Amino acid sequence: MYLRYKKLTMNWQEVCENKYLQNLPFKIELNNFGQIVMSPAKKKHSVYQGEIEHLLRLLKKSGKVFPECPIQTNDDVKVADVIWMSLERYQQTEDEDVLSIAPEICIEIKSAGNTQAEMMQKKNLCLEARAVEVWFCSEQGIISFYNQHGQLNQSILVPDFPAQVEI
Repeated sequence: MYLRYKKLTMNWQEVCENKYLQNLPFKIELNNFGQIVMSPAKKKHSVYQGEIEHLLRLLKKSGKVFPECPIQTNDDVKVADVIWMSLERYQQTEDEDVLSIAPEICIEIKSAGNTQAEMMQKKNLCLEARAVEVWFCSEQGIISFYNQHGQLNQSILVPDFPAQVEI
């Protein structure tokens, strides 16, 4: 299947409404040129996503935890693999299709196609969008925690979150 468009760029609403982009096995994001960036999903990635969500729900009794959260950044829309958001921030953004401010915790699960530079750029974009912490999960389940001051030994918001997620 080939997609032909006269228009070479799209905004987030156009991506969400485009019938050809529905039900794809990819995570879709936009870059700052309005170009679609797709990342294929793999089982291991999904398993880590589920385990991280489960642990967050156990350790954070309040707030919202969910996957695939679109966030407006300085480089257009980025989608965090898993997020935790306070009820206050959730209510503040409740009617938004794309969050105008990042959730307090944005988590990225590394895929084989991600470079370290891409991961660091996404971390910086989420922090600029007012995330308090950004976590990375390696392909081995090792969790790295970051805030605006750099790498942390553990999460400040969820201090009991393990340094490694077992699957």
